[in-house]
Amino acid sequence: MTDQQTWWTHQRGPGPIVATAIHDGHNVSSAALTEMALDDDARLREEDPFTGEALKDLPTYTIARRSRFEVDLNRARETAIYRTPDQSWGLRVWRAEPSEAVCRDALAYHDAYYAHVASLLDDVARRHAHFVVLDVHSYNHRREGADAPPTPQADAPDINIGTFSMPRQDWAFLLDPLIEAMRRYDFAGRTLDVRENVAFQGKGEQTRFVHERYPGKACAIALEFKKFYMDEWSGEPDPSALAAMRGLLKHVADTAAALLTRT
Repeated sequence: MTDQQTWWTHQRGPGPIVATAIHDGHNVSSAALTEMALDDDARLREEDPFTGEALKDLPTYTIARRSRFEVDLNRARETAIYRTPDQSWGLRVWRAEPSEAVCRDALAYHDAYYAHVASLLDDVARRHAHFVVLDVHSYNHRREGADAPPTPQADAPDINIGTFSMPRQDWAFLLDPLIEAMRRYDFAGRTLDVRENVAFQGKGEQTRFVHERYPGKACAIALEFKKFYMDEWSGEPDPSALAAMRGLLKHVADTAAALLTRT
Protein backbone atom coordinates (compact mmCIF):
# COMPACT_ATOMS: atom_id res chain seq x y z
CA MET A 1 0.00 0.00 0.00
CA THR A 2 1.19 3.53 -0.72
CA ASP A 3 2.66 5.39 2.25
CA GLN A 4 -0.07 7.47 3.88
CA GLN A 5 2.23 10.50 3.76
CA THR A 6 2.80 10.28 0.01
CA TRP A 7 1.11 13.14 -1.84
CA TRP A 8 1.54 11.87 -5.39
CA THR A 9 3.59 9.52 -7.55
CA HIS A 10 5.36 11.07 -10.52
CA GLN A 11 7.32 9.85 -13.51
CA ARG A 12 8.99 12.15 -16.01
CA GLY A 13 9.97 11.07 -19.49
CA PRO A 14 10.40 12.58 -22.94
CA GLY A 15 7.75 13.88 -25.29
CA PRO A 16 4.84 16.35 -25.38
CA ILE A 17 2.23 14.18 -23.64
CA VAL A 18 1.54 14.47 -19.91
CA ALA A 19 -1.09 12.35 -18.11
CA THR A 20 -2.65 12.71 -14.68
CA ALA A 21 -4.97 10.69 -12.44
CA ILE A 22 -5.81 13.21 -9.75
CA HIS A 23 -8.76 11.34 -8.24
CA ASP A 24 -7.07 7.94 -8.01
CA GLY A 25 -5.96 8.61 -4.43
CA HIS A 26 -7.57 6.90 -1.45
CA ASN A 27 -5.23 7.89 1.38
CA VAL A 28 -6.32 10.32 4.08
CA SER A 29 -3.97 11.95 6.57
CA SER A 30 -4.28 10.63 10.11
CA ALA A 31 -5.50 14.00 11.40
CA ALA A 32 -8.23 14.27 8.76
CA LEU A 33 -9.28 10.67 9.28
CA THR A 34 -10.18 11.32 12.92
CA GLU A 35 -12.57 14.07 11.78
CA MET A 36 -14.06 12.29 8.77
CA ALA A 37 -17.51 10.72 8.83
CA LEU A 38 -17.13 8.66 5.63
CA ASP A 39 -15.82 5.11 5.81
CA ASP A 40 -13.37 3.58 3.33
CA ASP A 41 -16.04 1.99 1.12
CA ALA A 42 -18.06 5.18 0.72
CA ARG A 43 -14.92 7.14 -0.18
CA LEU A 44 -13.75 4.54 -2.66
CA ARG A 45 -17.08 4.52 -4.47
CA GLU A 46 -16.68 8.17 -5.48
CA GLU A 47 -12.95 8.06 -6.14
CA ASP A 48 -11.36 6.95 -9.41
CA PRO A 49 -9.56 3.72 -8.51
CA PHE A 50 -7.17 2.16 -11.02
CA THR A 51 -7.03 5.24 -13.25
CA GLY A 52 -3.42 5.67 -12.15
CA GLU A 53 -2.58 2.10 -13.15
CA ALA A 54 -3.93 2.83 -16.63
CA LEU A 55 -1.29 5.57 -17.14
CA LYS A 56 1.80 3.54 -16.42
CA ASP A 57 2.82 2.87 -20.01
CA LEU A 58 3.07 6.61 -20.64
CA PRO A 59 6.42 8.36 -20.19
CA THR A 60 5.19 11.28 -18.07
CA TYR A 61 2.44 11.04 -15.48
CA THR A 62 1.37 12.13 -12.02
CA ILE A 63 -0.93 9.99 -9.85
CA ALA A 64 -2.47 11.63 -6.79
CA ARG A 65 -2.44 9.57 -3.59
CA ARG A 66 -4.65 11.66 -1.30
CA SER A 67 -8.41 11.16 -1.43
CA ARG A 68 -10.58 13.80 -3.05
CA PHE A 69 -12.59 13.71 0.20
CA GLU A 70 -9.70 15.30 2.05
CA VAL A 71 -9.19 17.89 -0.69
CA ASP A 72 -10.28 17.82 -4.32
CA LEU A 73 -7.50 18.76 -6.73
CA ASN A 74 -10.00 19.24 -9.53
CA ARG A 75 -11.81 22.07 -7.78
CA ALA A 76 -10.69 25.62 -7.20
CA ARG A 77 -8.88 26.18 -3.92
CA GLU A 78 -11.83 27.91 -2.24
CA THR A 79 -14.16 24.96 -2.90
CA ALA A 80 -11.63 22.11 -2.77
CA ILE A 81 -12.73 20.93 0.70
CA TYR A 82 -16.22 19.43 0.66
CA ARG A 83 -18.00 21.17 3.53
CA THR A 84 -21.65 20.39 2.77
CA PRO A 85 -23.37 17.32 1.29
CA ASP A 86 -24.46 19.24 -1.82
CA GLN A 87 -20.76 19.50 -2.76
CA SER A 88 -20.22 15.74 -2.48
CA TRP A 89 -23.08 13.69 -3.99
CA GLY A 90 -25.19 14.12 -0.86
CA LEU A 91 -22.53 12.53 1.35
CA ARG A 92 -21.67 13.90 4.78
CA VAL A 93 -17.88 13.97 4.70
CA TRP A 94 -17.01 15.41 8.13
CA ARG A 95 -18.34 14.71 11.60
CA ALA A 96 -18.35 18.48 12.17
CA GLU A 97 -16.74 21.46 10.47
CA PRO A 98 -13.15 20.34 9.72
CA SER A 99 -10.56 21.89 11.99
CA GLU A 100 -8.32 24.75 10.95
CA ALA A 101 -5.28 22.47 11.10
CA VAL A 102 -6.87 19.85 8.83
CA CYS A 103 -7.94 22.50 6.34
CA ARG A 104 -4.52 24.13 6.39
CA ASP A 105 -2.81 20.82 5.63
CA ALA A 106 -5.32 19.94 2.91
CA LEU A 107 -4.94 23.28 1.15
CA ALA A 108 -1.15 23.05 1.41
CA TYR A 109 -1.47 19.81 -0.58
CA HIS A 110 -3.66 21.57 -3.16
CA ASP A 111 -1.15 24.42 -3.45
CA ALA A 112 1.80 22.04 -3.73
CA TYR A 113 0.11 20.02 -6.43
CA TYR A 114 -0.52 23.03 -8.64
CA ALA A 115 3.03 24.24 -8.05
CA HIS A 116 4.21 20.79 -9.19
CA VAL A 117 2.00 20.89 -12.29
CA ALA A 118 3.15 24.42 -13.15
CA SER A 119 6.82 23.48 -12.82
CA LEU A 120 6.38 20.32 -14.89
CA LEU A 121 4.35 21.94 -17.64
CA ASP A 122 6.55 25.05 -17.78
CA ASP A 123 9.43 22.72 -18.61
CA VAL A 124 7.39 20.78 -21.17
CA ALA A 125 6.32 24.10 -22.75
CA ARG A 126 9.96 25.17 -23.08
CA ARG A 127 10.81 21.96 -24.93
CA HIS A 128 7.74 21.64 -27.19
CA ALA A 129 5.78 24.10 -29.30
CA HIS A 130 2.54 22.35 -28.30
CA PHE A 131 1.68 19.67 -25.76
CA VAL A 132 -1.25 17.65 -24.48
CA VAL A 133 -2.45 16.91 -20.94
CA LEU A 134 -4.60 13.79 -20.59
CA ASP A 135 -6.68 14.41 -17.45
CA VAL A 136 -7.93 10.88 -16.73
CA HIS A 137 -10.93 10.18 -14.48
CA SER A 138 -13.74 7.67 -14.06
CA TYR A 139 -17.42 7.90 -13.18
CA ASN A 140 -20.17 5.78 -11.66
CA HIS A 141 -23.08 4.42 -13.64
CA ARG A 142 -24.79 2.19 -11.05
CA ARG A 143 -25.74 4.79 -8.48
CA GLU A 144 -29.08 3.20 -7.61
CA GLY A 145 -27.39 0.13 -6.15
CA ALA A 146 -25.34 -2.94 -6.99
CA ASP A 147 -28.37 -4.85 -8.30
CA ALA A 148 -30.23 -1.93 -9.86
CA PRO A 149 -30.20 -1.15 -13.58
CA PRO A 150 -27.26 0.98 -14.73
CA THR A 151 -27.57 4.46 -16.18
CA PRO A 152 -28.86 4.11 -19.77
CA GLN A 153 -26.09 3.99 -22.37
CA ALA A 154 -27.49 7.08 -24.07
CA ASP A 155 -26.55 9.09 -20.98
CA ALA A 156 -23.38 7.22 -20.04
CA PRO A 157 -20.82 6.71 -22.81
CA ASP A 158 -17.95 4.33 -22.14
CA ILE A 159 -15.62 7.31 -22.45
CA ASN A 160 -16.81 10.86 -21.96
CA ILE A 161 -14.55 13.58 -23.37
CA GLY A 162 -14.93 16.91 -21.58
CA THR A 163 -13.99 20.07 -23.47
CA PHE A 164 -15.70 22.92 -21.58
CA SER A 165 -12.57 25.00 -20.92
CA MET A 166 -10.88 24.15 -24.23
CA PRO A 167 -10.86 26.55 -27.18
CA ARG A 168 -12.44 23.70 -29.13
CA GLN A 169 -12.01 25.02 -32.66
CA ASP A 170 -8.31 25.69 -32.11
CA TRP A 171 -7.71 22.06 -31.16
CA ALA A 172 -10.14 20.33 -33.52
CA PHE A 173 -7.20 19.12 -35.64
CA LEU A 174 -6.07 17.09 -32.61
CA LEU A 175 -9.25 16.22 -30.75
CA ASP A 176 -11.40 14.97 -33.61
CA PRO A 177 -8.83 12.38 -34.82
CA LEU A 178 -8.18 11.33 -31.20
CA ILE A 179 -11.86 10.64 -30.61
CA GLU A 180 -12.00 8.58 -33.80
CA ALA A 181 -8.86 6.69 -32.76
CA MET A 182 -10.53 5.81 -29.45
CA ARG A 183 -13.68 4.67 -31.20
CA ARG A 184 -11.74 2.42 -33.57
CA TYR A 185 -9.47 0.91 -30.94
CA ASP A 186 -9.85 -2.84 -30.37
CA PHE A 187 -10.75 -2.80 -26.68
CA ALA A 188 -10.51 -6.46 -25.65
CA GLY A 189 -12.55 -7.52 -28.66
CA ARG A 190 -15.04 -4.68 -28.80
CA THR A 191 -15.22 -1.01 -29.64
CA LEU A 192 -16.12 1.74 -27.18
CA ASP A 193 -18.83 4.37 -27.17
CA VAL A 194 -16.81 7.61 -27.04
CA ARG A 195 -18.70 10.91 -26.96
CA GLU A 196 -18.12 14.50 -25.99
CA ASN A 197 -19.74 16.44 -23.13
CA VAL A 198 -22.52 13.95 -22.36
CA ALA A 199 -22.09 12.76 -18.76
CA PHE A 200 -19.59 15.53 -17.93
CA GLN A 201 -18.41 18.67 -19.65
CA GLY A 202 -14.81 18.93 -18.44
CA LYS A 203 -15.38 21.84 -16.05
CA GLY A 204 -12.66 20.79 -13.60
CA GLU A 205 -9.98 23.06 -12.20
CA GLN A 206 -7.03 21.30 -13.78
CA THR A 207 -8.09 21.70 -17.41
CA ARG A 208 -9.05 25.32 -16.70
CA PHE A 209 -5.63 25.93 -15.15
CA VAL A 210 -3.79 24.41 -18.10
CA HIS A 211 -5.71 26.32 -20.77
CA GLU A 212 -5.41 29.60 -18.90
CA ARG A 213 -1.68 29.25 -18.20
CA TYR A 214 -0.68 27.97 -21.68
CA PRO A 215 -3.05 29.56 -24.21
CA GLY A 216 -2.40 28.30 -27.71
CA LYS A 217 0.27 25.85 -26.48
CA ALA A 218 -1.54 23.26 -24.38
CA CYS A 219 -4.59 21.11 -24.98
CA ALA A 220 -5.97 19.59 -21.78
CA ILE A 221 -8.47 16.80 -22.38
CA ALA A 222 -10.72 15.59 -19.56
CA LEU A 223 -11.17 11.88 -20.25
CA GLU A 224 -13.73 10.04 -18.11
CA PHE A 225 -13.98 6.25 -18.21
CA LYS A 226 -17.31 4.83 -17.13
CA LYS A 227 -16.59 2.27 -14.42
CA PHE A 228 -17.26 -0.67 -16.71
CA TYR A 229 -13.72 -1.79 -15.87
CA MET A 230 -14.63 -2.56 -12.26
CA ASP A 231 -17.51 -3.19 -9.87
CA GLU A 232 -18.16 0.24 -8.42
CA TRP A 233 -19.87 -1.25 -5.34
CA SER A 234 -17.35 -3.93 -4.36
CA GLY A 235 -14.29 -2.14 -5.73
CA GLU A 236 -13.15 -5.26 -7.61
CA PRO A 237 -11.44 -4.58 -10.95
CA ASP A 238 -11.74 -6.51 -14.20
CA PRO A 239 -8.08 -7.29 -15.03
CA SER A 240 -8.70 -7.70 -18.76
CA ALA A 241 -10.48 -4.36 -18.96
CA LEU A 242 -7.69 -2.66 -17.00
CA ALA A 243 -5.10 -4.06 -19.39
CA ALA A 244 -7.16 -2.78 -22.32
CA MET A 245 -7.44 0.67 -20.70
CA ARG A 246 -3.69 0.80 -20.34
CA GLY A 247 -3.25 -0.10 -24.00
CA LEU A 248 -5.87 2.41 -25.09
CA LEU A 249 -4.22 5.29 -23.23
CA LYS A 250 -0.85 4.39 -24.72
CA HIS A 251 -2.51 4.45 -28.15
CA VAL A 252 -4.11 7.84 -27.40
CA ALA A 253 -0.79 9.29 -26.23
CA ASP A 254 1.08 7.97 -29.27
CA THR A 255 -1.61 9.26 -31.63
CA ALA A 256 -1.62 12.69 -29.97
CA ALA A 257 2.16 12.93 -30.19
CA ALA A 258 2.06 12.05 -33.90
CA LEU A 259 -0.64 14.66 -34.56
CA LEU A 260 1.40 17.34 -32.81
CA THR A 261 4.33 16.73 -35.16
CA ARG A 262 2.13 18.06 -37.98
CA THR A 263 1.70 21.48 -36.37
